[in-house]
Amino acid sequence: MDETPFRTAEAVSAPVVAAPDGATVRPLLSLDGLGSQALFELSPGSVTRAVSHATVQELWYVTAGRGRIWRRQSGRESVDVLRVGTSVSVPLGTAFQFRADPDSPGPLRIVAITMPPWPDGSTTEARPEDGPWPPTVG
Repeated sequence: MDETPFRTAEAVSAPVVAAPDGATVRPLLSLDGLGSQALFELSPGSVTRAVSHATVQELWYVTAGRGRIWRRQSGRESVDVLRVGTSVSVPLGTAFQFRADPDSPGPLRIVAITMPPWPDGSTTEARPEDGPWPPTVG
């Protein structure tokens, strides 16, 4: 039996990078070929760029702050509230954009699981989309 070594990560010591949609992301852990975990953060009043993913899908869980997520898939659209305890899915190919409410008590923080793992170094994974809100992040 091939065993994958167990690992531990702390968000405070994880590298900080910019996600393709403009949010701040701290990559945490991954299981080879199965999935990866990261912590996303967006400051109050900030809006990401709208994107869709070419090969990955995600599950999100909000741990802090408040905001909204817009998703579009097969002609169907919705805007849902993001608040502590909310979990949302971003299936493969879904266009999405999220924002942190201007009056959020702090940054919007989301723990995301990406399946399969995020393809490091990819410049084509996140595809630009037209979203409902003007982005405010670089």
